[in-house]
Amino acid sequence: MKILILGAGQVGSSVAANLASEANDITLVDSNANLLNELRDRLDIQTVTGNAAHPNVLQQAGIEDVDMLIAVTNSDETNMVACQVAWTLHHTPTKIARIRSAQYLSHPELFIANALPIDVLISPEEIVTNYIGNIIEYPGALQVLDFADGKVVLVGLRAYYGGPLVGHELQELRKHMPDVDTRVAAIYRRRRAIIPMGNTVIEADDEVFFVAARENILAVMKELRRADKKNKRIMIAGGGNIGKRLAERLEGRHQVKILERSPERARHLSQVLNKSVVLLGDSSNEELLLEENIDSMDVFISVTNDDEANILSAMLAKRMGARKVMSIINRPAYVDLIESQHVIDVAISPEQVTIGALLTHVRKGDVVSVHSLRRGAAEAIEAIAHGDEKNSKVVGRKIEDISLPEGTTIGAIVRGKDVLIAHHDTVIEAEDHVVMFLVDKSKIHEVERLFQVGITFI
Repeated sequence: MKILILGAGQVGSSVAANLASEANDITLVDSNANLLNELRDRLDIQTVTGNAAHPNVLQQAGIEDVDMLIAVTNSDETNMVACQVAWTLHHTPTKIARIRSAQYLSHPELFIANALPIDVLISPEEIVTNYIGNIIEYPGALQVLDFADGKVVLVGLRAYYGGPLVGHELQELRKHMPDVDTRVAAIYRRRRAIIPMGNTVIEADDEVFFVAARENILAVMKELRRADKKNKRIMIAGGGNIGKRLAERLEGRHQVKILERSPERARHLSQVLNKSVVLLGDSSNEELLLEENIDSMDVFISVTNDDEANILSAMLAKRMGARKVMSIINRPAYVDLIESQHVIDVAISPEQVTIGALLTHVRKGDVVSVHSLRRGAAEAIEAIAHGDEKNSKVVGRKIEDISLPEGTTIGAIVRGKDVLIAHHDTVIEAEDHVVMFLVDKSKIHEVERLFQVGITFI
């Protein structure tokens, strides 16, 4: 696939790295020549320097025959104009744009066919807000990912000493919960992937990813770790777009406090938020945190634009008694360091969360959902099975008879309104939504080929 990416920032460069590793023809456009030179040498991609919305720059980048345009510059206006130019002059088939301003997003009529020709809108703030909100909804979770319109959930958590199943084989899960069906999709032990088998023994500190129907998630979590009380008291450090969106989402069912350093922004938040308590101050101020009872907080989450401030305030909150701390961290090196040291409970990389939404529209076959995991090394995907036994490699076959790439696990199948947890003898039918976990993302093309309908004589 020939893909043109506009913007070489954190998201653009990460998307380029992900897609270039999968043998796509990638061209990257940005106004920063030095940055492009470094990326061209490291990723072996084509680059063009210039304004991403200018017709001559787009033409120089080969816009006339690209399959997909991904506009992720730091300017909403540049992204929108680039999509308009690409469609008007070259009828580019698929146009994806990152739009961050709520002023634009609150007017969906701007993005219909007769207005701005954008096929897919990506709002990083909305994606990250939903991601954080899901983790807060399930105490103890490290990741919570939805599939099939929320019918199926993939949860990642850390198994703790004292958990009912720690020290026991996975096959005992069914004995503990005879009425609840679930599937462990992957286990990470000391940062190495383990393909789960019935006789695999869960150890304390294992990072376990399991799939279940939404209504069964809490029951399964209680088997793998000690039960966590519900999150009620939430403190948010940073009142920017994500902090504001998060407060709006949580304040109906939680007690929310939001810390903001800017008097002007704090005043605005106090006017637009209904139930949240808005505090003017610095989240690294120990006296302020003490006054606001940081030790009684169920969750402290830092979502400012400053990685260092986010990390330090979260560490401080943890030391002062907050039960769980989360932090947005943009730099990949920082994420690796924080996760390896366990100094923060959940480190959130906005670029990795956003990349999953972008990859959904790049994958071949009928892939309807993609989540990037383990800093891009693994993926969880939802694909729809089409065809019949004659032209499909999966339809009409038992899971044990499907030639899945090494490290790939089918976790669940959604058939109409029913959620079926996958077992070796489960037969896939046409139009099933199949949820899979790929320990090795490099196998994605083999999975895509499995779900593509072709002529196969049997």
